[in-house]
Amino acid sequence: MALQATNTSRQKLKDNISLGLIWTAASITVGFLVWVVWYILSNGLSHVNWEFISSNYTTIGQESGIWPMIVSTLYMVAASIGVAAPLGIMTAIYLTEYAKVGSRLVKVIRFCTESLAGIPSIIYGLFGMTFFVVVMGFGYSILSGALTLSILILPVIIRTTEEALMAVPQTYREGSYGLGASKIYTIWRLILPSAMPGIVTSIILSVGRVIGESAPVFLTAGMVARIPESMFDSGRTLTVHLYKLTQELYTVHEWNQAYATATVLIVVVLVINLITKLIANRFNTATY
Repeated sequence: MALQATNTSRQKLKDNISLGLIWTAASITVGFLVWVVWYILSNGLSHVNWEFISSNYTTIGQESGIWPMIVSTLYMVAASIGVAAPLGIMTAIYLTEYAKVGSRLVKVIRFCTESLAGIPSIIYGLFGMTFFVVVMGFGYSILSGALTLSILILPVIIRTTEEALMAVPQTYREGSYGLGASKIYTIWRLILPSAMPGIVTSIILSVGRVIGESAPVFLTAGMVARIPESMFDSGRTLTVHLYKLTQELYTVHEWNQAYATATVLIVVVLVINLITKLIANRFNTATY
């Protein structure tokens, strides 16, 4: 009995130590996020106003707004997600629903997606500049940047969507087939709605990646600080604008612009994440 009590005490001590380490790691992670957000907002929020958001930007200092950069960022997000999401979702459907488990083709596709995920973003920028800008003749444009970023975010969409589809219980498929439904009908009307929260999560991660990238963007979309009139016009996203501002930090006004731009960038990311979370919850509620 004494030995059993000792073992129980040791096990409880190990559990408490493990739990303490888990809580410590979680607290450090949350602390870093709160510290970064607080630091940016405390330095930039006072410099954000309607004129700063809605006005244009000129290099000679007459105007220092970020409206063209906000529009370019939204164009870039919409275009890159519009290209990558269908390709990534359909690839994930093929891997989970049609491809044979362990086949050579599946291994090749997964090896390619894993390799794409490990390539530095600057390599994507060099590829996009060489292929889309020069070879395809799109020039420095929103289209070139969006196509480059769509390749960059494909691994995230494919892998996350694949995990969401595999999480759908197999009984859903068996029950649908037992009622005489076709495979494509089962996927479209049953599997995809059930996996929609995970699919939306993949899009959330991709949107954050698109907004946060700078190197592939300025190598393919350029740095022109004006509202693009079409997909073939050049544009400057918020991250590229922030990068340019940090290269010109000579006065207090430029420091304030940089902090204010970073504040808007954080708020845009938080708003997009909130909207997509609400959409995911809506799908989740409709499913169940």
